[in-house]
Amino acid sequence: MKLDRLEQILERAASRRITVIGDLMLDEFVWGKVGRISPEAPVPVVEVTGESFYPGGAANVPGTCENLSIAWP
Repeated sequence: MKLDRLEQILERAASRRITVIGDLMLDEFVWGKVGRISPEAPVPVVEVTGESFYPGGAANVPGTCENLSIAWP
């Protein structure tokens, strides 16, 4: 998609109402350092240093609309 076409779509989206139908999810991200590879399977063993939680699925749509400057009811 060309940049001017994308800009055109986003400008028109700002004046539209949007209905979202879908599942609300919570995405979890686990942060850490890999210390070694497990001897039982080729997977990393992670020393967890933090966790983050963000809205996912249909719950992510309002935040995305806001970031794109699309009005949200």
